[in-house]
Amino acid sequence: MRTRVTVTVDSETVDAAEAAVDAGQATSLSAWVAGAMAQRAQREQLSDVLADIRAELGPPTDEETAWARSVLGL
Repeated sequence: MRTRVTVTVDSETVDAAEAAVDAGQATSLSAWVAGAMAQRAQREQLSDVLADIRAELGPPTDEETAWARSVLGL
């Protein structure tokens, strides 16, 4: 189900969204905004999962952090 909403954003953000549409990176301004909102929701959900893991297991060791960075290419 889709819901229509009204939002106010900076003109620079609208320009970036319109440029993405013009470049074929999004099918419409609505699609670009919906994608950005979905990504934000996923990041916040992941943050909650990571907080739960840290609460249960404690912070990662330096070795674990180094491994994760190498796997992620950071």
